[in-house]
Amino acid sequence: MWVDHMIDYYDYVLGFVPLALVGITAVLSAIGVDTLLAVPVGATVAGLAVGHALFVNGPVVRPADAPDDAPARSSTRQTPINAD
Repeated sequence: MWVDHMIDYYDYVLGFVPLALVGITAVLSAIGVDTLLAVPVGATVAGLAVGHALFVNGPVVRPADAPDDAPARSSTRQTPINAD
């Protein structure tokens, strides 16, 4: 079954990760940087892209009918229990 969807931000991130790892490593190696330094630099850039996708621009699912500025409320209307 074919699912038709638009390319999303996270699809670009998934494409960028190997491109950054291999591409930056190859470019740095081609200009004379030692491979022992080029690989961690490429991996750092790829890791930063994944970190940005997860924590800065993280995937959030909102209900379609919820307004953007809705305050967070408890789903129950019970009074708090006194633990003393």
